[in-house]
This record gives sequence, structure tokens and C-alpha cells, in this order.
Amino acid sequence: MHDAASIFDSGLTPTEIESYFENSAERATTPCVEGDLVWRIWGDGPPLVLLHGGYGSWRHWVRNILPLGAQYRLYVPDLPGLGDSATIPAPYHADSIANIVSKGLDILLPAPTRFHLSGFSFGGLIGGQVAAQQGERIDKLVLVAPGGLGIPRQKNVVLKKTHLTEATNDEIERHRQNLASLMFADPSKIDDLAIYLQMETVKLARTKSRPIAVTDVLRRALPSIKATLHSIHGGEDASNFGQSSEREKLFRLIQPGSDFRIIDNAGHWVMYEAPDAFNSTLLELLQDREP
Repeated sequence: MHDAASIFDSGLTPTEIESYFENSAERATTPCVEGDLVWRIWGDGPPLVLLHGGYGSWRHWVRNILPLGAQYRLYVPDLPGLGDSATIPAPYHADSIANIVSKGLDILLPAPTRFHLSGFSFGGLIGGQVAAQQGERIDKLVLVAPGGLGIPRQKNVVLKKTHLTEATNDEIERHRQNLASLMFADPSKIDDLAIYLQMETVKLARTKSRPIAVTDVLRRALPSIKATLHSIHGGEDASNFGQSSEREKLFRLIQPGSDFRIIDNAGHWVMYEAPDAFNSTLLELLQDREP
């Protein structure tokens, strides 16, 4: 595999970058109701499962695949009803979505294989449910700005409606504004690739994650998780505005040794906006290294 700098600083277009990762991935499928859960697999080493956020797909991890894949074998699904994975019929909930992912892991990483798991936003919420179902098979669970903690937002984020049509200037600007409102701390970091990936993931989204994310479903699952629990947050994450101390207190109440990391000058999509800091932080947490 190439190194990250050679891909993102090469002058490739967003579609060419996306194609590089698509073409370099191994693909696998596991059952998803009446269709398939689509997995992409990169890298070599111990297994690390990465779960993307709401209205997203594997693309949320595009700036992390190469650095993490140099040390781990990455298993990255499109969650049910998102990306290329099959639509799931309503009503669906965190447990039913996590059950599909968990059963897929039983096929791809059959017991007694142990693995690490990291989940971003809605993927953190689902990751917590998966960890509760998988028990001692998961060594480290690293939640990245997860939803489902039942902590009221102190900052209301209003997003522009997008029309899911061709990439007109108006549509591109709406997605840029949404990224600036929710996903990024520094609007200057919103490049053409980020906008392209955002448009592609939203266009494919059928599972409505927000009604689940605003509940306390992850909070209720945390006490039953046997994995070592850590978390990473962007220091200027609009979705977690004013919540850092309460989140840290909650995680350490569940596991006193839980490591709570904040990456300064980064928003909700912290692993894209600050990839170098995020990648090194995640590797430290997975490998018990000091910062």
C-alpha cells in the first residue's frame, strides 16, 4: 500500500482517491436481513474493526486507512442501510443494527479470535452495542465522539437541506455549510475531497440515525462492556459542545482507568480534520503507549 502523503498530496481527484481505496480493498459480505452487509478490508496485522458515523460509509475513515492499515488488518463495514449495505426495514434500533454487525464479525473473525473496535459518532453508539454482545472477544473499544449518551446538547446545530441531485454549485455549497456547522472546527480544512465524500455518503443513506443517537442507549450498554474503554473527541466538536467533563466523568465512572483524549482545534469529524493527531492517538490507545 502507498503512504498517506503520496495519495492525498498527489493531485489526484476525489473520485480517483476514492477509486484507489476501493480497488485496494478486499471485499466481503455477511447477511443483512434479506441482503448483504458489505465489508472492506485493508492492511495486515491484528484485527481492528472501524465503524463509521451516521449518514456515512467506509469513506469516513479514508484518511486513516493507510496509517492504521500499516499495523492492523482493518475490517470496515458499511453499516446496515448505509453505503453499499442492504436496507433494513423499519422499525430498527441500536440492538438490531448491532446484531447484524456482530453476526458478521462472528463469520469474518470467528471465535476465539480477539480484536479491537473503534466507532465514530453513530458508529460509536453501535460499537458499544456490538461490544456488549461480543463480550471478552473485544480487547480495546475506542469510542470517537459517540452518540447515545443521553447528554442534552448545549449547542443547536441546524443543517441545510440537501437535494441529493447532481453536484450543482448550490448543492455543493449546502454540503460545505453543513460540514462547517457540524463536522469541522476550521472551515478552511473543508477540501474538495471532504465535500465529495459527504455528498456520496449522504446520497446513499437510508438508515435514519439521529433518533437513535439522541437517546441514552449507549450509556445503558456501557456497564456491560468487558473491553477496555477509551475515547477520543475533537476539542471543538459542535455535537459535544460543553459536554467534555460530563462525558469524561461518565466513562471513568464505568471504567476508572478509561483514557479520555481531546484533540485540539478539531471538530466532530476529527479523524479527517486532524488525521495525523488522530491516527497517532488511536494507535497509542490500542497499544497502551504513552502520548
